[in-house]
Amino acid sequence: MSVKKIAVILSGCGVFDGAEIHESVMSLYALELHGCTYQVFAPDMKQYHVVNHISGDEMNETRNVMVEAARIARGNIKSLDSYQVGDFDALLLPGGFGAAKNLSTFAFEGVNCTINTEVASAIRSTHEADKPIGALCIAPVILAKVIGNQVQLTIGQDEGTSDAINQLGGRAVKTQAREITIDEANKVVTNPCYMLDSNVIDITEGAKNVVGAMLSLM
Repeated sequence: MSVKKIAVILSGCGVFDGAEIHESVMSLYALELHGCTYQVFAPDMKQYHVVNHISGDEMNETRNVMVEAARIARGNIKSLDSYQVGDFDALLLPGGFGAAKNLSTFAFEGVNCTINTEVASAIRSTHEADKPIGALCIAPVILAKVIGNQVQLTIGQDEGTSDAINQLGGRAVKTQAREITIDEANKVVTNPCYMLDSNVIDITEGAKNVVGAMLSLM
């Protein structure tokens, strides 16, 4: 069996204004555990805002999404505009508020949100190439908007966000920690992660389950 190469899109570094670090790291761990290689990508853009992760207050400074995501990627990161679907076997999006603030405007505009054009292009080209896509936490709302087609997704139990997924064109499924939703027709796998009251072990097992299911869809 050939080694599978997975593209991972991060949205910064830090749950409140970027990529959720536990979800990101455990996704990379799960990929290596399953024998995959990966390349981390992020949009080279100013992030929406910077949040003090102790107080929750907005800070008077600016940061770049790709530069921040490079902290998690240990510097091995590429600008998302260089993503070529032919170079990868699948695409994976960890969560964190950055998915709803930087990769999309869902945190502010809900069902009227827009999706970053590079993110939308990467998802659309991967989906059209019939390759698996995985998403964790809040990131599935992006897939609902981009893919539509009643794509089956989960964000756990939250009624408001589930309703938004349905309005965006997806079909929300309730799950518990570690559980995944698999849409075989669209080759989409999702897990709720910290959309539920989860711990790091739950996040690890959820990420492992997502990656395992993505591989089974290849």
